[in-house]
Amino acid sequence: MQFNLGVLSHYSYMLISGGQALVVDPDRDVFAYLALAKKENLKIKGVFLTHNHADFVAGHLELAKAAGCPIYASAKSGDQFAHQSLKEGSKIEVGDAVVKILETPGHTPDGLCGLVAPKKQPDKPNLILTGDVLFIGSVGRPDLMGGTASAASLASQSYDTWTRKLSKLPDNLNIFPAHGAGSLCGAHLSDEPTSTLGAQKIANPYVKHKTRGGYIAAVLEGLPEAPQYFKHNAALNQKGPELINWEATPVQKKPDQALTNPSRFYVVDLRNAKEYAAGHIPNSVNIAVRGRLETWVGIMVPWGSNLVLCGDPKDLKEAVYRLHRVGYRAEIITPEAWKKAGLPLAKNEMISPRDLYAQMQTPDSPVVVDVRLPTEWMGLRIGTVVNLPLNHLAELAPAKLDPEQRAVMVCNSAFRSSLAVGIMERLNFKKVASLDGGSEAWIAAGLPTFGPEARPAAAMAPAASPTPTPAPAPKRDIKLPERLSPAALKRLILDLPNSFELVDIRPPEAFTDYHLPGSRNADIDDVMKNPAYLSGSVPLILVDRDGSLAMAVGGILSQKTARPIRVLYGGLDAYWTELELKGAVRETPISGAGPTGVQPPPPATPPGGPTPTPTPPPAPPKKKSAGC
Repeated sequence: MQFNLGVLSHYSYMLISGGQALVVDPDRDVFAYLALAKKENLKIKGVFLTHNHADFVAGHLELAKAAGCPIYASAKSGDQFAHQSLKEGSKIEVGDAVVKILETPGHTPDGLCGLVAPKKQPDKPNLILTGDVLFIGSVGRPDLMGGTASAASLASQSYDTWTRKLSKLPDNLNIFPAHGAGSLCGAHLSDEPTSTLGAQKIANPYVKHKTRGGYIAAVLEGLPEAPQYFKHNAALNQKGPELINWEATPVQKKPDQALTNPSRFYVVDLRNAKEYAAGHIPNSVNIAVRGRLETWVGIMVPWGSNLVLCGDPKDLKEAVYRLHRVGYRAEIITPEAWKKAGLPLAKNEMISPRDLYAQMQTPDSPVVVDVRLPTEWMGLRIGTVVNLPLNHLAELAPAKLDPEQRAVMVCNSAFRSSLAVGIMERLNFKKVASLDGGSEAWIAAGLPTFGPEARPAAAMAPAASPTPTPAPAPKRDIKLPERLSPAALKRLILDLPNSFELVDIRPPEAFTDYHLPGSRNADIDDVMKNPAYLSGSVPLILVDRDGSLAMAVGGILSQKTARPIRVLYGGLDAYWTELELKGAVRETPISGAGPTGVQPPPPATPPGGPTPTPTPPPAPPKKKSAGC
């Protein structure tokens, strides 16, 4: 059984056989595993750690206490908690199955893989649990050891792991990794939840390198910078994380002017960018709860900070719970409590694309600061701008920018630029604005962009209506695209993956950050002009950030073709909020790993945690699909 924690791009597993279960690389909140074990009357045989994870705090001690089971970990891990040590050839028996251990260093020195086979045929494995050693489309990054081992040395060990061990296994072996697309534990991970070894020999660009030097260079090139919290989470996992009281009520912070002191507190505002701009606690930083809260807090908030979260009670409850996954504890306060105390609010402007464009043509134009990564900035930018990546803004801004000059922060969607406003406030910059809607809104307004991915500017005139004005005629039916709810689209993705064409019309940078399984990225101009989109035999489903641009494009296409055109209602914002965040954990059956008819239960409601929404299990497929 595969569990997918979307906000951290983490896969964990329950290997089920003969009434027993082995939990592999569990999340810190272990309620879903316990709920499944209770529902199916399973005895949890143990917890298997493929390595010491850095991107999240694992739930090995939580589960060991709750289930009374042992923890299995590498003999080379240096783990300081009670565990049963594993080495090359060790075996873990689970019901009628056996897990044979392979030592597979590369991502970390203690990396392990587990070959799963029937006890009666131990030499005929049908799947392998690869941890962070081998991903679908990638391999684990080797640069997270903090100087205890060089990245090149570990990359060389990764090459040996592939050439001497993994590549020698059967091509039909099913691969189940610990991470998918969006994880910072590697580069260019696929959003496919599983694959086969034979398919990866063809499709994985890293393992196709035939020389050690070429492999090492490929693995080290283009790695995203590791968040500062990684080293702390790795140390916690090695030491043994403290157990969490999930029922504890978060500590309410009394409104006090001291909260505005950046040297004493780090206040994170969980609301959306517009609510934050309208009034927030001075020097607070906007990290909206709707996105990858865990990762962005881990990137931006220094470890050990006095963290205070600000938002409505529901969001505060969810955020405190989620931040336990990455080792952060927080006190809470509501905007209403702050206002009721009569304490001052800070505000910032959210400038529209057209207003910013007009101001950029004047002698007193503001300094525009692009807070995206350099690769994003080089690919497409809105003009002559300064590139100060968000994760280094606090250290770069004082030397690069003047607090007395107006500055406008820019990113793809206003998520990062709104966050940047708070960082600048903490540095005593007071004349800071954010581009409303980011570069996506800039492009939608038809304004000019520059760089290899630039698009020509449209005429500077009022934006066109989503549906063209019909020519005079006695009668004409106006066709509009069908609106598809996030839940309906998810059911299609799980149950009927080949029955539609899914096209994401956001900028490539946004698509790279996050996209739906099976979707492909396409330029809006190409979608509008390419006749191939008009003649397909299956419905065309368009997705964008909030549904507005996709509805406009879908409306125009609907006038030109009889092909069914559908649009994701509310866009990926709605999909993320309704399904990825509320569901928290998605469970996917692994074919042959459990008793016939076993389906995942609705995610358990953790004490004090946000109420998850059940995800419908995929129908038992007749052929391999994203759901198995």
